[in-house]
Amino acid sequence: MTVRDLVILGCSSQQPTRKRNHGAYLVRWNEQGLLFDPGEGTQRQFIFANVAPTCVTHIFVSHFHGDHCLGLGSMLMRLNLDKVTHPIHCYYPASGQVYFDRLRHGTIYHQTIQIIEHPIKHEGIIAEDATFRIEARFLEHGVENIGWRITEKETRKFDKAKLEAAGIKGPNVRLLEEKGEISIDGKKVRLEDVSHMKQGDILAVTIDTLPCQAAIDLAKGAKLFLCESTYLEAHRDLAEKHHHLTAKQAAEIAKFAGAQKLILTHFSARYQDSEDFAREARLVFPNTEAAEDFRVFPF
Repeated sequence: MTVRDLVILGCSSQQPTRKRNHGAYLVRWNEQGLLFDPGEGTQRQFIFANVAPTCVTHIFVSHFHGDHCLGLGSMLMRLNLDKVTHPIHCYYPASGQVYFDRLRHGTIYHQTIQIIEHPIKHEGIIAEDATFRIEARFLEHGVENIGWRITEKETRKFDKAKLEAAGIKGPNVRLLEEKGEISIDGKKVRLEDVSHMKQGDILAVTIDTLPCQAAIDLAKGAKLFLCESTYLEAHRDLAEKHHHLTAKQAAEIAKFAGAQKLILTHFSARYQDSEDFAREARLVFPNTEAAEDFRVFPF
């Protein structure tokens, strides 16, 4: 069975603490590994999380502040050391090309892996295949910063009881899916008679932003919404000064967007208990959880 979860590899903001590493977020989904904002120490966090780095297929860098990208170079070298055979797709703001290049080529190593760069210049759909559609929106953070929306393609689901009632089994199931219609004992059975299309799930990720329409658009109808909440409302003035969200503001975005579940992260080192963020947010959006290093959220 395919694993579907979000693994928190780090949930601190600019300054790590004894309990929180710099941010990094791994989504294992449909046999793909989506790694968001690998901060310093991400490679080592994989070890503590008991997850093989070789699962990573895509790396997303929202922007080039150090706590969001300093683990990129070491992750690429680790995948190179492990000699992964699948390509590694890297998405990042095109305006930060010079920083991506420095991180990618910061040390001497013999590259054996295939790295496919996707520098993002414009908003909208930036990639699409048989599995996912990836969209990017620019957020409000003082520097060019991207939020992501990953939509799973719809899939056909068969109704077991209807298949049995129609006498369809074994190779005939695949034949029906390929042809759209087959005859069983002289009776025509259409594909839509025994199946339906299941809408794909949506993942939204917004790390570092002021409240903005782009964040709401990204999170619209998302099954899982990973969102920064660097501060509590008591320090809203600091959030505005540094272009960040409070837990309450993140919850308001989730509510306005009609998201299903909110995961808060990117906590300032001034706070010891991440549950304070969840408690504040739940007053607005009840289905909220606070990230902790190595916590896993199935979806």
